[in-house]
Amino acid sequence: MGYVDGFLIPVENSRKDEYRAHEQKWWPSFRDKGAKAMTVCWGDDVPEGKLTDFRRAVDLKEGESVVFCWMVWPDKATRDKAYAAMMADTSMEGMEMPFDGKRMIWGGFQPILEV
Repeated sequence: MGYVDGFLIPVENSRKDEYRAHEQKWWPSFRDKGAKAMTVCWGDDVPEGKLTDFRRAVDLKEGESVVFCWMVWPDKATRDKAYAAMMADTSMEGMEMPFDGKRMIWGGFQPILEV
């Protein structure tokens, strides 16, 4: 079943194209380190909930949208090795991201059902 990284990211609507280009630029590095697939989705129908929701999870501001992404890896070991290599890569130092990384939420998940 592999391993999945999931992300919620607040992105300014005016930076949508810049954000897409950012993800497209970095995909080859993830792919070359073993990632099997990446999907990036721009929030289209993200309702407010009664107790919690995607908007509150990233402290969404006026003029922003929630981006929902996931990356599929063959296994957690491959993912961990890839991230370690990328964090050690000095070319990533000072990389400017087209979103507020402090409000990004992420985590690794072990699939338990694929149908």
